[in-house]
Amino acid sequence: MPIKELVFNGPVKRDDRGAKVAQVQEWLCLNGYQVKIDKDFGPATELAVRRFQKSNRLPETGTVDEPCFNALTTPMRRALAPLNGAGKTFGGLVVNYAKQHLAEHPLEIGGQNSGPWVRLYMGGNQGPDWPWCAGFVCYILKQAAGTSGVPLPFKPTYGCDSIASQTQQSGIFVSEKSLASGNVPKSAMKPGSIFLNRNSKNSSDWTHTGIVTAFREDSFDTIEGNTNDAGDREGYEVCKRIRGYKNTDFVKVS
Repeated sequence: MPIKELVFNGPVKRDDRGAKVAQVQEWLCLNGYQVKIDKDFGPATELAVRRFQKSNRLPETGTVDEPCFNALTTPMRRALAPLNGAGKTFGGLVVNYAKQHLAEHPLEIGGQNSGPWVRLYMGGNQGPDWPWCAGFVCYILKQAAGTSGVPLPFKPTYGCDSIASQTQQSGIFVSEKSLASGNVPKSAMKPGSIFLNRNSKNSSDWTHTGIVTAFREDSFDTIEGNTNDAGDREGYEVCKRIRGYKNTDFVKVS
């Protein structure tokens, strides 16, 4: 099925209005050409398009034709490029796909939980009611599963609590307590596993999730969506972070 965010729906030009214009404005901003995202293709948007075209050695028409649109969306096309799965474990592919996305700096644009990257991870949904950390994790898992032929470890979901519930039932949930006691040794946890931040005041509420790229005795490395440099769960981008084990559970991925 075609990726909706990458489908060219016809030229976009001066005096056009609507969703196609907003999409062009989003991608201009994501490429460093900051314009107002107002669904109105005015002189500022046209100038930004011309500058983008010039920097990418495209005809400076000010109209977004298919070559221009494809150039604007190149970061997402690179993130979605299939990897060679030969000799790779499922967990290794999860990490490599996460790194491939991270390299393109997926970022909200046009408002909280909004923009092309969020819609990609969230099945077309966006806005304040659609935090996207779980959507990011599930999208990466689907890419890895598609390459490796390995079944998904749980049904794709947009909610952290759903990930926890499903994996508790299937026996691949690993609690903080199990790791701390040594019941599950940290050496048994592999890159590509999923972390789940737990509400310190409610042991049945998980508030954030991401992909673990390395485990150590007292900390672990991650790539995670809907976060930022401060580690907020309602951030605005895909980041790599170093986290501690407190109030954190895991999903073991082979």
